[in-house]
Amino acid sequence: MPGENLTRDEARERAALLSVDGYEVSLDVRSAVGDQDADGAGPRTFRSVTTIRFRCAEPGASSFADLVAPSVTSVTLNGRDLDPGQVFDGSRILLEDLAADNELVVDAQCAYSRTGEGLHRFVDPEDGEVYLYTQYEPADSRRVFANFEQPDLKAPFRFEVRAPEGWTVWSNGAGERADGVWRFAETRPISTYITCVVAGPYHYVTDSYERVFEDGTRLEIPLGALCRKGLAKHFDADDVFLVTKQGLDFFHDHFDYPYPFGKYDQAFVPEYNLGAMENPGLVTFREEYIFRGKVTRASYEGRANVILHEMAHMWFGDLVTMEWWDDLWLKESFADFMGAFSLVGATRFKDGWITFANRRKAWAYRADQLPSTHPITADIRDLQDAKLNFDGITYAKGASVLKQLVAYVGQDAFLEGARRYFKRHAYGNTRLGDLLAVLEETSGRDMGAWARSWLQTAGVNALTPQVLLDRQGRVAELAVVQEAAESHPELRPHRVAVGLYRRGDSGALERYARAEVDVDGPRTTTAELAGAQAPELVLVNDDDWTYCKIRFDETSLETLRAGLGDLTDPLARALCWSALWNMTRDALLPARDFVDLVLRFAGRESDIGVLQMLHAWANSALVHYAAPEWRRTGGRLLAEGALRELRAAGPGSEQQLAWARFFASVASEQTDLRLLRDLLEGTAEIDGLEVDQELRWAFLEPLAAHGVADEAVLAQELARDDTASGKRHQVRCLAARPSAAVKAQAWAQVVESDALSNALVEATIAGFSQASQRELLAPYAEKYFAAIERVWSERSIQIGMDVVQGLFPSLQASRTTLDATDAWLSSHEQAAPALRRLVLEARDDLARALRGQARDAASATP
Repeated sequence: MPGENLTRDEARERAALLSVDGYEVSLDVRSAVGDQDADGAGPRTFRSVTTIRFRCAEPGASSFADLVAPSVTSVTLNGRDLDPGQVFDGSRILLEDLAADNELVVDAQCAYSRTGEGLHRFVDPEDGEVYLYTQYEPADSRRVFANFEQPDLKAPFRFEVRAPEGWTVWSNGAGERADGVWRFAETRPISTYITCVVAGPYHYVTDSYERVFEDGTRLEIPLGALCRKGLAKHFDADDVFLVTKQGLDFFHDHFDYPYPFGKYDQAFVPEYNLGAMENPGLVTFREEYIFRGKVTRASYEGRANVILHEMAHMWFGDLVTMEWWDDLWLKESFADFMGAFSLVGATRFKDGWITFANRRKAWAYRADQLPSTHPITADIRDLQDAKLNFDGITYAKGASVLKQLVAYVGQDAFLEGARRYFKRHAYGNTRLGDLLAVLEETSGRDMGAWARSWLQTAGVNALTPQVLLDRQGRVAELAVVQEAAESHPELRPHRVAVGLYRRGDSGALERYARAEVDVDGPRTTTAELAGAQAPELVLVNDDDWTYCKIRFDETSLETLRAGLGDLTDPLARALCWSALWNMTRDALLPARDFVDLVLRFAGRESDIGVLQMLHAWANSALVHYAAPEWRRTGGRLLAEGALRELRAAGPGSEQQLAWARFFASVASEQTDLRLLRDLLEGTAEIDGLEVDQELRWAFLEPLAAHGVADEAVLAQELARDDTASGKRHQVRCLAARPSAAVKAQAWAQVVESDALSNALVEATIAGFSQASQRELLAPYAEKYFAAIERVWSERSIQIGMDVVQGLFPSLQASRTTLDATDAWLSSHEQAAPALRRLVLEARDDLARALRGQARDAASATP
């Protein structure tokens, strides 16, 4: 990553000097197929010719264009040929003596990517076909064409692409092929990071969307969906189009601004680093959203949410774009909120807010307690900062705060503010103040104080109820106590619902009283619930309006220990599970107690997404927060419980599938491993459980990790599933084997070599780190700290992040590892800030795990 960074100050200086009138980009990707040019030395490249027309506010001044490429053939500025060796340093092109009106032409050889950054090239092992796609955010379009790589220098783009015969090419605008060249309609003014090209022999399905507005205007949007040919038999494009049309209806109803980018293609592409990317007219998704086997309803809900999240970006992010990455939340927080809002309002997934409360907020709570937490409006000094700030704060906390804002100003005022925001700033760039201004207009409220509390401070508050009963055993006073961490002491205003729950005649825990409370300061009382019957459970933030950690009084906690499964309301139940998990992570609840709650009550959970989250949390409790001496007992209990629930689940149900996957993830005893092997071989059956190809790989990983499935078995399975997905699964399973030689090979492939693609790096790291192999992995703690600075400097930022996060020795949870981490941090104070941030985050997770283990061990002491 040397020399490729761009600072906020440099971007502001360039934006003050330059304005861009348009780009013409010509790519020749015929080199994507066939043998490597020359003798195979150096990266495989493609020709990129870019013409940029731009103006300069100070004629005679100097600036620079961005380009990351192995070589530049020629550079022409205003008809003058410049010496590439003099003006190009590998990442920037120096532009001196600019005129008022300028034309820059750059002819370069750019490199195909194997890391998912820039123009990614993938060879399908199933049929040998080559597939290309681009991914740029935040700043990788400069790996494909010369440009001014910052979000506030928007411009129209015209793309043309020369591709191999038999290929189809897509870009942001509508395209057609003539004389061997694909030419695409000029875009509206957009930022460089959301331009896109997808090319190859993709399977393509079409549909259309029509809308007639109240004034009689008709809007027709051509729809397309594409994937690799090998996935075509699994591609349920009809469901993708259904959700797409429902989303377009919803946003047109609420935004009063017609979709502005012509067509709407959605490409599901291989080896994708992200969930999806909001390129206008050509949204890209990871192809794992095409399901090769049976999945639960939660997977379809998750895909629908991502489709709607990216669609919301067409307005929040593409039409109106943040000026710099400081205000990344102006697109990501809104898209995350709008994804859930539209999911519930427009699709069959009416319980989307439960998923939001249980899954998305868990991401936010973790991120907001790390040492790297930051305000939603962050301080982004450079592109490396920007890359790391696509996090739980920017997405999930921001979305949670927007949900609270809707409760604060009202849905109508919020949506009217959005409508004015689009119309006022269409095709432009904005800052925080631009949004607050329209919300103040529509709500009549002072948004400044709200923004200072919620957007410009970091940390999460904890809310705990206090109940005082009178002599008759009724509520005399109910208070909400608000606390904040010492590092982030801000106490915020919260609009919450407080629910009181008791068991009825049926034994079910049901809400019998509710009050809406404006929490402000360290202690807030409400008289509205005075006189109510004594509650067995008090749920602060019932209905999940605000963003906070929920705590319980002693009576409520005992009620949940005894009968959490008796709660009939699925959202209330999800909120209680989330609160109990936060208490486990905060070392307030022993890990074994959380595992016990899961074993006793998860089988009664009706929401499949919550159930799958409980499985993940229970596994994490065992691996990270349980006392080491209890781990084997806990693992045996989880496996026994999972198998019991698996056998009890309805044949063919999604609960059965979820328990089968969880059973495989915790199986370690020989009897459990034999059952997995027998299910694979067909010598054992569980009524209704179909062991399809994806489930086969899920069973094979623990078998490989415990030495039951060897390399020959895994090779046989790959022959059965000789696909790109099969290859990733096999690589993960191979790295999971319990052998010192296997671990050494996996480490070398990831750390000492860059031969693996991003997807195979990810798979190797996932297989390498097995909780059952702590002793085998112990030598790699020292190797990790010796290698990470070199890896960070030599590899792309995506691969650097994968290695630094994925190989941190978190399984070596000891004071020794914590001291080694501290020693590295103290001796590397000048290391890249983004690298230090990742290590600090991993250190915090490790310290939290040690506190949790101590709490769990103490609970076993009489």
